[in-house]
This record gives sequence, C-alpha cells and structure tokens, in this order.
Amino acid sequence: MRTGAAISPLMFGDLIRRLTGETDTTPSDVEPQVALPALLVRVARADGDYAASEKDMIRGITQRWIGGSPFEAAEVLREAEELEAGASDTVRFTRAIKDAVAYEARRGVIADVWRVVLADGRRDEEEDALMRLIANLLGVNDRDSNIARQNVEAGR
Repeated sequence: MRTGAAISPLMFGDLIRRLTGETDTTPSDVEPQVALPALLVRVARADGDYAASEKDMIRGITQRWIGGSPFEAAEVLREAEELEAGASDTVRFTRAIKDAVAYEARRGVIADVWRVVLADGRRDEEEDALMRLIANLLGVNDRDSNIARQNVEAGR
C-alpha cells in the first residue's frame, strides 16, 4: 500500500463535485435572470412554508436583479416559481449564477439569499443546510457568507 500519494487536481475536482452533488460541468440551461429568483424560491420553500414575507422579499430582489418594472419582476418570479417546482437539484441555478457573476457580486447574491432566509423572522435547519450548500456551490467561503448574514441581520 502506497501512502503519502499526491492527489491530482483532477481527482480533487472530482471529489468536490461528488461531495457537492455537482456531477455535470456543462453550462447551466437556466438564464441568469431567472436563476437567482428560482434559487430564492427554493430557499423560501425549504422549510415547507412559502410565506408572503418571503415572496415579497423575492419580488423586490428580482426587480433589482433584472433592473425591470414591478410587472416584469412579477413575470420573472412566476417563471422562476415554475422552474423551481420542476427542478431536481439546486446546481442548475447556482451554476447559472456562478457562470454569469463575479465573486464580489456573488457575495451580494449570498446576502440576498440570507434576506430571504430571515424574511419570515426565523431560521430553520432546512434553510441553514441549503444555505451552506448554496454558498459552497457559488464558491463563496463560510467567512463571507457569515459576514453577509450578520450584515443582513444588522439591516445593512
């Protein structure tokens, strides 16, 4: 038995993809403008209660994200809700965002996800677990995710 063998970058990448559930590295089939709202809907639905406060928060974030009118944001949100309901995994949303958004902006995406998690006034285990997965899939480290959460909790 050989010990101390080096792990190649290819093997390491394969291990990370398996641990995060990301087994396919092809580009996402989801448009980035719909991917974030769909991801936010997934987070809001994680605890089994898609509260009005969460939907209102998502609507506002969607409007800012697409730079459109309230009507356009409502249409994108409707499309995102349908897309999320039929999606088997979270990776297709996070991949679309990660491919389209630089790291600094992804930290802002994490803050928006925290806004949705905290919109109903409580944090559930399901939301926390999904939040950790999302940050990982977006390539945002735990420190930056925690700073984003603290800023959201402080109203910044």
